[in-house]
Amino acid sequence: MGSWEEADPEQVHRGILPIASLGPLALNIALVIRFWGQWSVVLGVVGILVGNTLLHVLAIEWTARRFSRAAAESVRTLNNVVGISLAGVLTHWSPLVWAVVPYNMVWFYGMDRWVYPRMAFYLVAMNAVALSTGSSVELALAFDLFGISAFLVSQKRAELLRLMLGNAHRQRVELEKAHQEVQQMHQRALERERLSSLGMLAAGVAHEINNPMSFVTSNVNSMLRDMKDEPHLSELMKEYRDDVLPATLDGIKRVNSIVADLRRFARGDPEAHVAFDFDAEVQTALRIAQGQLGHVRVEKELSGVGTVVGRPRQIVQVLVNLLVNAGQATAPGGLVRVTTNRDSHWIFVQVRDTGSGMSEETKRHLFEPFFTTKPEGQGTGLGLSVVHGIVRSHGGRIEVESELGRGTCFTLRLPLVPPLLEYEPSSDGGMRRRPA
Repeated sequence: MGSWEEADPEQVHRGILPIASLGPLALNIALVIRFWGQWSVVLGVVGILVGNTLLHVLAIEWTARRFSRAAAESVRTLNNVVGISLAGVLTHWSPLVWAVVPYNMVWFYGMDRWVYPRMAFYLVAMNAVALSTGSSVELALAFDLFGISAFLVSQKRAELLRLMLGNAHRQRVELEKAHQEVQQMHQRALERERLSSLGMLAAGVAHEINNPMSFVTSNVNSMLRDMKDEPHLSELMKEYRDDVLPATLDGIKRVNSIVADLRRFARGDPEAHVAFDFDAEVQTALRIAQGQLGHVRVEKELSGVGTVVGRPRQIVQVLVNLLVNAGQATAPGGLVRVTTNRDSHWIFVQVRDTGSGMSEETKRHLFEPFFTTKPEGQGTGLGLSVVHGIVRSHGGRIEVESELGRGTCFTLRLPLVPPLLEYEPSSDGGMRRRPA
């Protein structure tokens, strides 16, 4: 069911017309019966009825199609005034003719904003013709009052109907919106569950890889140590001792670092504030995100931030999200640049890319939960909202500069020590600020 405003006026009119036509038809039949034998009156009443019907079919419907239903209702009003006036004069204003006046006011007014001016014209014109052609004042007043009362009642009922239809339409829209939101939340919950499962799977795989890699590392180290102790080696074995095995150990160390990063990153246990090397965590984030950065050039300028206090796993999560987004937004051959620096109180981190950039509308909604510009199934819209929450929980803030077609730059500003840790208990039971 739609609202009254959405209903098709032509459809409403076609639905009302057959019912509305019954009243005048019955009154005209009553007039024919009342004046049966007075053939001039009977013929006049029938002629007026036929004329009004033809005028409705030819003129009123044409006006509705060519102009509007409001214009057609105005033509109908004038047609009714002329027809009732002729019938009134012909029958010396029989009460059966007057009964048509309030009947028309109930049925033919209320479909547009011109209803009150049209009703006023209708009443004034009818009374002017009736009183000037011999109708009694009492009869005119009685039917006028009845018609006005019926009109007002019908208008109030129409307003109530519009209100009910409007409420029903709003409720339907709200229910549809709520249903869509529930479906979206369900899909997001499934996506989060899938990501959680993948995280646990990654942690499990990393744990399983860690054991055999320990054996490989130990064996290669032993082999290299033994070869260094052997004085008589062929040229080929010397190449293995001096180049191949050291390079292999470097590769093994890199694999071990990635496995350790994955295990630490995937753990879901609560993390306490600890002191950590900030630039080392940036390196960890770069290793974790390297699968999304293989198609671009990565530059890093780490200025030796040093040891800071915070939750390192969360900081890595923030940087991984920003790096992955930068890689996904940047075409092959583009640039992703990471820089760090500090002053006496703050750490500054920039993740800049030469990717597609963002519009002003996207930037306004960037940190809202579940907002994403990625295709369905490729993003949950949670990454940047989580990033924003982590940065805020550390007492910092995140800023973004972006322009369509010219890339994006995220700037993190983090305190060296989160605000809640800047104070320590004093000997008198209060709190005092930690010394710088």
